[in-house]
Amino acid sequence: MYLKRLELQGFKSFADKTILEFMPGITTVIGPNGSGKSNISDGIRWVLGEQSMKSLRGAKSEDIIFSGTQNRKSLGYAESSLIFDNSDGKLPIEYSEVTVTRRLYRSGESGYYINKAPCRLKDVLELFMDTGIGKDRIFYNWTRKNRWNFKQ
Repeated sequence: MYLKRLELQGFKSFADKTILEFMPGITTVIGPNGSGKSNISDGIRWVLGEQSMKSLRGAKSEDIIFSGTQNRKSLGYAESSLIFDNSDGKLPIEYSEVTVTRRLYRSGESGYYINKAPCRLKDVLELFMDTGIGKDRIFYNWTRKNRWNFKQ
């Protein structure tokens, strides 16, 4: 099992749908201050069940939804999806690719999804039980040179 992709849309600074492809091994995200590196790890933590807005560097849940710029209107929802290759069957689900998604609307409505089927946070947590993956273990290391290293 490995993380194949992260898809973000409307999440913090990612207004447009953004797809980050990962290959087996180590992936490093490099960029200048303010380019959204931390928002990538926040997106991963959030979809894995992080409930603390303080941990996601916000004050209230609405803070994770793209708030707009001078040239662009704010969006009505935030979405983050993790896509895993499960061809080895390490996740207890009979799919070779597993997508876990979390969505939040400005209205306050929110939801979790496993392969596009609505589910509960409990279902997401149970899916990753005994895998070493969770909101408190997102396999990254912040280095002094502004790089995120994701170990898979």
